[in-house]
Amino acid sequence: MSTEVRAAAPPGIAKRWPTLLMIKLGRITMHRFTEALEPFGIRPRHVAALIELRDRGELTQQSLCGQLHLDPTNVVAILNELEKRGYATRRRDPEDRRRHLVEVSKKGLAVIEKVSDVMDGVEEELLDGLEPAEREQLERLLTSFWEQSGGYEAWAKVAADGEDK
Repeated sequence: MSTEVRAAAPPGIAKRWPTLLMIKLGRITMHRFTEALEPFGIRPRHVAALIELRDRGELTQQSLCGQLHLDPTNVVAILNELEKRGYATRRRDPEDRRRHLVEVSKKGLAVIEKVSDVMDGVEEELLDGLEPAEREQLERLLTSFWEQSGGYEAWAKVAADGEDK
């Protein structure tokens, strides 16, 4: 099969198991966002953590783990990187010295603003060619599939299972 035909034909898995195509799309999407954010010295997981902190305010480190549905070890690594860049701060909770409180810094808020345009551009590239009604339909379908699959609860379980292996 020539490259031109292969490029125009849908992947074989899409005929029998179209949901498996999401794996390929997820990897493409993550790759594009990662590349776009590289000049800023930040990764999608950093942006996700900063946005949670921006939207929810100061959180305990454990609460942030729950919001991101990540293992505490991974969140510590993310926070170490964010703190090193000055995008977030961590301090001991004065009410319980065993806990850490985390918040986004002014510099972190600024970087969210800077990367938002770049992320919007990636989103636009990925959805180029879809009409507004098709984009809305895609959002509804993906949201429905997400909810039927168990949403955040299922995602957290899969993430925990994956880290155990």
